[in-house]
Amino acid sequence: MVDTQADTVTGDYLERLAQETDSRGARRELLASRLDEHGMEALHSSLGAREVSEDDPAAASVGARLSLAYSARPLAPPTVLTTDAQGITRLCTTPPIARTPLAPEPWAANPFVRYAQRARNWVERGFRRRHKGGADAVPTPRWQKVGRLRRKILLILVVGQSLVAAEYMRSVLPYQGKQVLEVAILTLFVLLFCWVSAGFWTALMGFFQLLRGRDRYAIDARDVQEEAPIDETARTALVVPICNEDVARVFAGVRATLESLRDSGQERHFDLFILSDTFDPELAIAETHAWLALCRELDAFDRVFYRRRQRRMKRKSGNIDDFCRRWGVNYRYMVVLDADSVMSGACLTRLVRLMEANPKAGIIQSAPRASGRLNLYARMQQFATRVYGPLFTAGLHFWQLGESHYWGHNAIIRLAPFMRHCMLAPLPGKGSLSGEILSHDFVEAALMRRAGWGVWIAYNLDGSYEEMPPNLLDELNRDRRWCHGNLMNFRLFLAKGIHPVHRAVFLTGVMSYISAPLWCLFLILSTALLAVHTLSTPQYFPEPGMMFPVWPQWNPTMAVGLFAATATLLFLPKVLSVILVIAQGSKEFGGGLRLCAGMVLESLFSMLMAPVRMLFHTRFVMTALLGRAIQWRSPSRDNSDTPWGDAMRHHGVQTLIGAVWAVGVYYMEPTFLWWLAPIVGALMVSIPVSVFSSRVSLGRWCQHARLFRIPEETHPPRVLRRMVRHLKRMRAQQATAPTFVQVVVDPMANALGCALATSRHGVSALLRRRREERVRAVVTENPSKVETATRLNFLDDPVLLSMLHHWVWTSPDAHPDWRELGTPTPVSWRVPG
Repeated sequence: MVDTQADTVTGDYLERLAQETDSRGARRELLASRLDEHGMEALHSSLGAREVSEDDPAAASVGARLSLAYSARPLAPPTVLTTDAQGITRLCTTPPIARTPLAPEPWAANPFVRYAQRARNWVERGFRRRHKGGADAVPTPRWQKVGRLRRKILLILVVGQSLVAAEYMRSVLPYQGKQVLEVAILTLFVLLFCWVSAGFWTALMGFFQLLRGRDRYAIDARDVQEEAPIDETARTALVVPICNEDVARVFAGVRATLESLRDSGQERHFDLFILSDTFDPELAIAETHAWLALCRELDAFDRVFYRRRQRRMKRKSGNIDDFCRRWGVNYRYMVVLDADSVMSGACLTRLVRLMEANPKAGIIQSAPRASGRLNLYARMQQFATRVYGPLFTAGLHFWQLGESHYWGHNAIIRLAPFMRHCMLAPLPGKGSLSGEILSHDFVEAALMRRAGWGVWIAYNLDGSYEEMPPNLLDELNRDRRWCHGNLMNFRLFLAKGIHPVHRAVFLTGVMSYISAPLWCLFLILSTALLAVHTLSTPQYFPEPGMMFPVWPQWNPTMAVGLFAATATLLFLPKVLSVILVIAQGSKEFGGGLRLCAGMVLESLFSMLMAPVRMLFHTRFVMTALLGRAIQWRSPSRDNSDTPWGDAMRHHGVQTLIGAVWAVGVYYMEPTFLWWLAPIVGALMVSIPVSVFSSRVSLGRWCQHARLFRIPEETHPPRVLRRMVRHLKRMRAQQATAPTFVQVVVDPMANALGCALATSRHGVSALLRRRREERVRAVVTENPSKVETATRLNFLDDPVLLSMLHHWVWTSPDAHPDWRELGTPTPVSWRVPG
């Protein structure tokens, strides 16, 4: 009876194996053989044409099973599909390691210790100069002198404008800023007005910069020729760090970028690395299948590589560190791409040529353009970044020059100084604002500049694209991560050697979120001031012995003027952006009329969103300062609508706050409610605004009406058209990758899974016993109950995966759901190509 059952199992295995063969002749030959009459061990031995291991017989047939499935065209070249020292078939998904030791420098953020050390160094340097005659100083580049002068002018403009506004605000207050509450209000007003003023002057200079068209001190993408040859030694790695991302979207963007590079004729200078930190087993399997399909279809095994880390440390920055440590020495440059990034071949080659033309540039950041979303909210954000964004980017570069921002993606980096100076040590201390640095980009730019290398923005470089969050809640989820990261970065404000501009970058980064609680506190104190003067008797003689009373004075004319001036600073950059677009041609934006209509509607929507973001950002700042850690999740890559339940859960408290606030102000002073109406009104309608703005249907309606149109939508670049086409194809494919259970059970899927597993261990009795214990514990368990970490361990270890495969087919104690779920209706798991 036992022999009959074993023969049946072997026959079922052979039939399943035959269904996956690539050749009809091989299928007939396999079914006509007598392999099923001698048991599973003999079957694997015959397929592999060698003796099998007693504890892992299925390993012997991995290569043979793959050969049956890919007889017409081998799965991979012999240099990729090979065997290890133990004879186990493996797929080499990465190039040979050229390891470089890297170590971060500990942070020195205590200014008193640094000043003492600096004094000692100054004395020692002075002694050496007196005895050695001094050293020749390195001349300061012209752009650095110009940059310092420009930033001094910016400081004068911002401070002077804020002082004038403060004087106006003081005259608006009833006691002209002489009471404690008014002093607090005036202080908050000055801080917030400085922030608004800095943004205004940045946009204004960006307007003149784009109108003039050239800055002789800046890096300009037009200064390099498109056909200029690239040095053969100037190899560039495109690195794509991912973690639990939408596999179809990632590989559609990667493929479009590679095909665009191939069209440029410069593909030989670039290699691409998919660096995965994915810890979802199903997504990890899908990634490997997508990588194999990409390499097979483009014949790119020697250009496209894939690595999934088993030890996920330091998130994205740790993933990039791992690449630099293993293969960084092989490349001169590195271009970092996000999961939603797409870059044209012309853009990539021009970045390389810019680097070659500027040997002291450490980082050159492109200005990515947002596109590809269909939700109404995302379309408005795409429109805003496309119309207003160039002003702020050009203005930012005007003030900063070679001490600019790095946004963590769509940028080229000189690898040698990056590997030497930009490794990130954890922040010392305990709590949520210590440990691994979350927002690594600003810090890496500061370290690159500290080492003497320039950080530039190629603000007029075309061909760099990204995607926006599809709805408000997804954007706020991203903002929470960024808020926490920027608060951590601010701890480095006084770190040793950081350039003053990058200290200002840390300050502006944290101010992007601290401004929300400051604004919230300003509104609360203003309401409190109203309550004091409405519900209490005025003190005409606040100090004893006064001969003349102090009369509260309200100056509504000055208040209206100050409000108008502030509104001008906020909205004039948008008007200037529209003027610039119309001057350069607005046809691709839907025409001048629709462009203006889009600006008005987007501005009204921004007014509705500002109070909502204020309360959310205030909460984010408070939770971070109170020590609450966050979960660093990948953002949504889908055009997803916001359900009413999610909107009510996230915005319900805000709606209640707005209603209570409005009722309280109306009770105290009905006329003041007109001033506060934009705030409380926006809070009270936050739920429907959040829901309806996320609608794809409304976004499509605006698309048909040519509202919020951008050039990338009117005339999509070829690289974006390719990405959309590949994405549709990949989403339309059914069952593109097996599940974990199918990788365990199905003969072909298991062979591919064993070949892709990366762990390699020695042979020992203890290791064999531990593996048997783990396999025995899993094989008897319902596969749906197997933990995620356990699944990943099996996917990583080819011996564990092969042993589990054999035991599922042969052990009488195996849970029946393994075979039932692992061998569904006959379907091929062969990788296309």
